[in-house]
This record gives sequence, C-alpha cells and structure tokens, in this order.
Amino acid sequence: MYKRILPAALLLGAAAPPALGQLTDGAEFNPAISLTLMGQYSNYHGVDELSLPGFQLGGEAGMPDSGFSLDHSEATMSANVDPYFFGQLTAALSTHGDNTEVELEEAFIETTSLPAGLGLTFGRFLSGIGYVNSKHSHVQDFVDAPLPAQAFLGGSYYDDGVRLEWVAPAALFVETGAEALRGGSFPAQKSAGSGMGAYSVFVRIGGDIGIQHNWRVGLSRLWTRPEGRTGGHSHSYDHDHDQGHDYGFSGSSDLNIVDITWKWAPTGNLQNRSLTVQTEYYDRDESGRLTGQDAHEITDYSGRQKGLYAHAVYRFKPRWRTGLRYDRASSNNHGSDDALLAAAGLSDAGTAATRYSAMLDFSPSEFSRVRLQYTRNRLPDDRGNAVFLQYIMSIGAHGAHQF
Repeated sequence: MYKRILPAALLLGAAAPPALGQLTDGAEFNPAISLTLMGQYSNYHGVDELSLPGFQLGGEAGMPDSGFSLDHSEATMSANVDPYFFGQLTAALSTHGDNTEVELEEAFIETTSLPAGLGLTFGRFLSGIGYVNSKHSHVQDFVDAPLPAQAFLGGSYYDDGVRLEWVAPAALFVETGAEALRGGSFPAQKSAGSGMGAYSVFVRIGGDIGIQHNWRVGLSRLWTRPEGRTGGHSHSYDHDHDQGHDYGFSGSSDLNIVDITWKWAPTGNLQNRSLTVQTEYYDRDESGRLTGQDAHEITDYSGRQKGLYAHAVYRFKPRWRTGLRYDRASSNNHGSDDALLAAAGLSDAGTAATRYSAMLDFSPSEFSRVRLQYTRNRLPDDRGNAVFLQYIMSIGAHGAHQF
C-alpha cells in the first residue's frame, strides 16, 4: 500500500518508492495485483482459546485453529486513478473450522497532489491509530496480533470514513491526522444507519540519530459510541469464542494509545543486520449500560482497562530474524449487577492476562517467509503453551511498507 512515509534516511537504506502522484509511464494506471497466502500449523497444550475476563472480545480476536489451517490470505489491487488520486482494494479470505469467508478489508482512495503536505483518504481503511493497527497481518513480526490489540481493537480496527493527514515540511518527521468513521466495526459496533460512530486523532514524530539509529513516538485517541456492542465473533470457530455474545453494551468507549519505536542498523541498512524495539500502551475508559436478551436484564457499567506489549526483533543475518514479545491486559470494571457483568464476561479476574512469545523466522526472499513461534499463556482462566509453524508467501506486485 502506497502511503505517506518517513524521509528516505529514516528507512535506513531501504529503496524509496516513487513519490505519490509521480507518474512514470502509462503502466502507472494499470492495477498492480498481489496475493498474500498465509497458513500455519498450531499445537496447543493447556489452552486453546483466548478468554479474557473484563473484556468483550470481538472482531478477529482469538487464537488460530488447532492443527493445520489457512490463516488470513489477501488479494490486493491498486493503481493511480489519474494524477490526482490513488486507489486500493484489499479482500481478505479467512478460514475458521469448516467456514471460509471473504471480507472486504480495505477499499479506499487517496489524494496524491494536495498542497502543503496534506493528504486525504476516504472509503474503507485501517485506522491510523497506534502503530500495529495499520499493519496488515502478513507484515507483522509474530503469528498473532499483540494481546492488547486483540482485547481493545478485535485484532485490528478498520472502518468506513475519511482521514485527513498533514506532514510538516521540516527535517524532523512530524505527522498529524484525524478520522471521522461510521463506527460499524468492533470496538465501535454502532447500529447501522446511525451516522458517525467513531472519531480519532493522532500525532507522530520521528527522526534519525546518525546513520545507525532512528525513532518514532506516537500518541492516538479513539472515541467510539457503541450501540448494543456484543462480544463473540462473526465467524464460527472450532472452539468457543463467544464471550459475552448475548449481552450488549451501549455508551461511550474512549481509548488512548502511546507507541514508541526504535530501530538500529550498524551499516544504515535494515536488510543486513538490525534491531527493532517497539512498544504500545493502551488505556480505555468505558461507561454506559449493559443489557441481556431479557428486557429486565440491565445494569449500569463502567470500566477502566489497560494493556501493554513490548517486543524486540533482531535480524542477525539478511534472511534470519529472531524476536521476543511480552504482552498483558488488565481491567477494573464496576456495575450495579455483578451477576450480569459476570455473564457478559466483564467481571474482573483479579489478575492481569499475560503472554510471553519467542519466534524465529527465515525469509528465502523478500516474497516468502517461514516462522516458528512459541507462546506461553498465563490467562486468568487458562495457562498453557502454544507452538505455531507459519508460512507467508507473496505473489505479484508488492508496495513499500510503512516505517
């Protein structure tokens, strides 16, 4: 996906794509088509589902199916519409148990020639909040999304709306943005036909320290107004993920995210040897009411939830990387009916959910990757281990990734 990116120096030697709106020949108007094929083998011992008391889980939150399974394959088409607009469509194919579904993940238009560092995106897109949310699963550094991203955003939050961004004309990278969104996806999950249901703002700054180091710090806020938001998933899994699926939350849900990223490469080239350290902190306030299937099942509800993950990924040879990740999520929820909160999965567990993951991956080329991952789960209701063996293969055109 072509995006506004950091100056070339911040990419530590990676080749920069043509500037937005820069047309080199007639082929720029022909769609670039790519396929990303993903799958894995998953083996669980002691835990085979993501159970987080204190959270309504939705979207794509959860663990991969046990045994052999397809993951989250994608088909993407993109092209310049004309000298003024760029368009992209991404359809995701996911399989859970015996069910296979095709979902329109992104379908957006970006401006390519607005003045003064401005950029406008409209359609359906991954929200720009935080760091990991805007990254497709095939470019993430571990098999599964971090625990807070699953607990707070259902894995990743995308929605229909419009985004305005501005990049400052300065040596220091400064980017600000704001989004107005329909709110139809988890965690907003606003009723259809209700107009706007989510808004966000974010600011990011970054820079270089010599040729070996670069950094980025971001601050984001997401305001949502759920109407009858439920837990559970839109998919059927081979194990139970329907935590709180009969109970609806209506009210306000406001999320703050702080993200920090630091990258080091001794020669200024990330592709030879490099180290990336990245972390995000999530803090959410919710208040409103919780209702059950029975009209008499209703309670006031207020919640404060927090989450954190940190990971380090070291490329010790051009084709080999290894990484460690720690993530956790905790809640402090209250309501006038404790039994109803418990039935909805929103009662506090008393302890935080934590996970520890280690991975090793090998990339024969820039288009293929095989990854082995071990995860130790310390969830409030379950403790156990998981081992994943994953493949990621890209076919066709493949645009530059964000920082």
